[in-house]
Amino acid sequence: MSETRTLIVDDSSVMRKIVERALRQAGLDPLVVHEAGSGTEGLEMLKEQKVDLILSDINMPSMDGLEFLRQLRAQDLAPGVPVVMITTESSEEHVKQAIQAGAQGYIRKPFTPEQVKERVLPLIRAA
Repeated sequence: MSETRTLIVDDSSVMRKIVERALRQAGLDPLVVHEAGSGTEGLEMLKEQKVDLILSDINMPSMDGLEFLRQLRAQDLAPGVPVVMITTESSEEHVKQAIQAGAQGYIRKPFTPEQVKERVLPLIRAA
């Protein structure tokens, strides 16, 4: 498998590392990871970096994941790149909003590498 360039957007550095580890355990290696601590930082990074996959937390301060996704699409920063939202939300409403805003999938915390493999790998193969 060729190198997968991934952007992980989460306000928790620990969570970004957990997501990266789950991606590697799911079989995404070699993996190049770019990290952003906010939606704003993620948008700025995408102006300079090309990526193959974006994973974003929904609940973040200043710019939440849904607004990040809307801005990503409005600015056309990563056309054709699959976006997977990561959420602790039990509410289906956030998930529906994410899909309507252009996310291709979602993962609920806590998650396993197997769930990441099931939800993320097909999106990368399809892209």
